[in-house]
Amino acid sequence: MDYSIIGLAALAVLIIVLIIRSHPGAGSGRRPSVWESLFTPEYKQAGNRGEKAAVRVIKSVLRADDRLLTNVRIEYDGKPAELDTVIVNRYGVFIIEVKNYVGRIVGGEDDYEWHKYKMTDAGNIYKKTVKNPIKQVKRQIYILARYLDYYGARVWVKGYAILLQDNSPVESDHLLHSAADIDRAIHTKDRTLLNAAAVDQILKLLS
Repeated sequence: MDYSIIGLAALAVLIIVLIIRSHPGAGSGRRPSVWESLFTPEYKQAGNRGEKAAVRVIKSVLRADDRLLTNVRIEYDGKPAELDTVIVNRYGVFIIEVKNYVGRIVGGEDDYEWHKYKMTDAGNIYKKTVKNPIKQVKRQIYILARYLDYYGARVWVKGYAILLQDNSPVESDHLLHSAADIDRAIHTKDRTLLNAAAVDQILKLLS
């Protein structure tokens, strides 16, 4: 028996296993997200740690004249809104809502709520109702646009959601999946560019 061949085969198997473990989407047919490739240890954490990971990705594509605001609170006509991140630049105003839903998500783009199913280590399945981030960000777009317009800043507002687990049950133009998506969304001209004075006015209203 040639033990050297067996040893090489065992080494090859070990390398393949390590590669699969280091790329969670490999072999599953699921697209690995930017969060897996850049922040694997952190994107799985719920709450603030996940949001901080997303903010770091957003910052990685910002340009010199982009301004990033976080945890912006506004109110229009008695309707309050808290915005995770807002980018203001000459291309417009952009909301990016960050969600870290763990588990399998079921729902439609127009549903007000989605259902989340998560299996525990013991094999029990738990169902929980969560906000539909697409509906949520559409509401935020409406409130922010009206808020800015009320104070004399007429600007095109666009909004997107990021699911850190990349487990959205739907495809939507309001969902971003990578740093390239973010870059494209906030640096694409589809309206008249804002001048420096307009950008400063908007920043004062949101700060």
